[in-house]
Amino acid sequence: MFTSFELKAVTIPNRIVMPAMCQYSATEDGYVTNWHRVHYGTRAVGGVGLIILEATAVEKRGRLSNHDLGIWDDDQIPGLRELVELGQAHGCVMGIQIAHGGRKSFGEELVAPSALAFPKMAAPHALTVSEIKDVVASWRHAARRAHAAGFDLLQIHGAHGYLIHQFLSPLSNRRTDAYGGSLQNRMRFLVEIVEAVQGEWPEDRPLSVRLSAVDYLDGGLSVCDTVEISRTLQDRGVDLMDISSGGLLPAPIKLGPGYQVPYAEAVKQEVGIPTIAVGLITKDELAQEILSNGRADFVALGRELLRNPYWVLKAQAKEEIWPWQYHRAMPRS
Repeated sequence: MFTSFELKAVTIPNRIVMPAMCQYSATEDGYVTNWHRVHYGTRAVGGVGLIILEATAVEKRGRLSNHDLGIWDDDQIPGLRELVELGQAHGCVMGIQIAHGGRKSFGEELVAPSALAFPKMAAPHALTVSEIKDVVASWRHAARRAHAAGFDLLQIHGAHGYLIHQFLSPLSNRRTDAYGGSLQNRMRFLVEIVEAVQGEWPEDRPLSVRLSAVDYLDGGLSVCDTVEISRTLQDRGVDLMDISSGGLLPAPIKLGPGYQVPYAEAVKQEVGIPTIAVGLITKDELAQEILSNGRADFVALGRELLRNPYWVLKAQAKEEIWPWQYHRAMPRS
């Protein structure tokens, strides 16, 4: 858990990741607030190797709530830069997840690959080919802003039923043009986003994609599909896959410690690309087992880091790695 890992020119000090988790605490214009400064700063002090900022909207209409962080305007860069500098000052590698909610977005203008509504939400507008190009461009501009803010790693959010996932899954993509039908066509939108982002993101900094490995529904995405998508992305220069699951539609999911780890393991073993494993990982014994047995290269703790921001420091159990300001709290021998 506590060995470093090199991705391009970036050295991640340990294998513990705080994954993107929406805080719903930005201003209505998508700006950073004091909540973000305290929230991310605390986890950086707590020794997390890689923090990936919450889903940050590439378009205002793509927000998941009216208090999501945004990266659709240059004026949002300074606040994001503050978070980067705060994390880096404590030795943490800082990433950002850029996202678009598509038919699961907040607001009146919902867009998607097809005019199929998410349950209990309004029907979205099916994007035209011209409109798709405009949305792809918004990801490119977001990557430029992420670079300007100084992030070490960029993650494209293609999971949890949001816009990219809506294109990938045959359950939400009924298009008959070049963006629908075969898996190769359905992943075209994601591939174009990757290519657009690479035009703005530095070659020496890692690029990650988060995917939902399965939809848990008949006719939806399978692990085999996700392996094929990951292989294509690796060929296109993606460096790190973050493998989650579900979110496209309500579905029965059997939860348990490490329940999503086999998906990351399948991608790592069959594609050979570094992966992040997620899914109710709370104990250091489970995290160590996943890493020691080569099932993934990183473990993301998620909710456990909300409950316990000093998980990494406690798991290392070494007084010298705690901030000196906290040494008075260390047990005396």
